Amino acid sequence: MVGHTGAKRDHAMRLRRIEGQVRGLQRMVEDDKYCSDILTQVSAATSALKSFSLSLLEEHLAHCVAEATLKGGPEADAQVKEASDAIARLVRS
Repeated sequence: MVGHTGAKRDHAMRLRRIEGQVRGLQRMVEDDKYCSDILTQVSAATSALKSFSLSLLEEHLAHCVAEATLKGGPEADAQVKEASDAIARLVRS
């Protein structure tokens, strides 16, 4: 089972909220809103995406990586490497 399967509905709802935030940003730009106000909303959308990413990463570690490490072997090594790479991408963003 994929780690996020149990929380798919929650993830979809969070992503819809983030999508709404981005659409709000588009409207703010179209309506010539004050730059500082737009930047505040960009920060909020960025934080929401980072929070979602961390939640998904936590599930990945708890399910996919943990399951693979219990089995051991090359699959475990691959899962740990994949998780490490994902963490590195999040840290760089």
